[in-house]
Amino acid sequence: MPKQIVISKLGGPEVLEYQNYELSDQINDNEVRIKHTAIGLNYIDTYHRSGIYPLPSDLPVCPGLEATGEIIKIGSKVKDFNIGDRVAYATTPMGAYCEIRDFPNEKLIKIPDNLNNDEVASILLQGMTVEYLFERLYKIKKDEFILFHAAAGGVGLIACQWAHSVGCKMIGTVSNKEKEDLALKYGCQYVINYKEESVPEKVMEITSGQGVPVVYDGVGQQTFDDSIKSLSTRGLMVSFGQSSGMVEEKDLHKTFNPKSLFYTRPTLMHYTLNRNELLNCANKLFKKMHDGEIKTNIYKKYKLKEAKIAHETLQSRKSFGSIILEP
Repeated sequence: MPKQIVISKLGGPEVLEYQNYELSDQINDNEVRIKHTAIGLNYIDTYHRSGIYPLPSDLPVCPGLEATGEIIKIGSKVKDFNIGDRVAYATTPMGAYCEIRDFPNEKLIKIPDNLNNDEVASILLQGMTVEYLFERLYKIKKDEFILFHAAAGGVGLIACQWAHSVGCKMIGTVSNKEKEDLALKYGCQYVINYKEESVPEKVMEITSGQGVPVVYDGVGQQTFDDSIKSLSTRGLMVSFGQSSGMVEEKDLHKTFNPKSLFYTRPTLMHYTLNRNELLNCANKLFKKMHDGEIKTNIYKKYKLKEAKIAHETLQSRKSFGSIILEP
């Protein structure tokens, strides 16, 4: 009998339960059955678990949005996939924290021959996030300064490499020397240790008092004010996550009017609304990987039954790179 992780109540990592489940012999016409080989761990999983983001259904629910695996069964109307195909996904519906599941074929992506399943599971959601942040939400440019918080995290290390491949001068924030060295190694142009230096002051020093045209902030509460102070006039604040907690309510006039700032709170799901967007997004990432411009960095692998420990590690903010779960 296959195993899965379920959430029966909202809370910390301790609410993740490892248990048996059953699969029907039947499969929906437009779905495929996937035997998972690797499951991506992402910060959004902790938001679902804790209730920061509302769950799509009543409890109990199986969390997770990203995984790779092999197709072992196909629905009667599925045409673009075959049994034995290696596939990946990084989107709803939730339910990736399991050994075997059924998934809509229109949201599936075939894994290129030059990439292995662990690599893709460790980077797909985070890499597609960087693609839409850097290529479509705001198009980063050669020789342009940008600020990116948590530069040594899973998303951050991909951002370092993507910016470097474009020739963009990324300024990254980190919490210690080890993460500083890692961010620089992966292509970050400048690094600020926010525990030792003032981020806005250092940004203004680096940019000769101009500030940056865009800040990418996935940290939230702890970094919001520094992000605003680091922006240039008519700058764009991109708040794409809140690993340190939700930002408290702000006076919109006092916050944004002094420099005529822009603000957006995007999500990957809104930048992969149809299959064409999804495939274009993934293929841009895969090309960067094929060309050697983006490399994976798997920090640690945990067994699926160790999901509690994996969540604790992720939320400690002491990890760097990606974490994956092995069914």
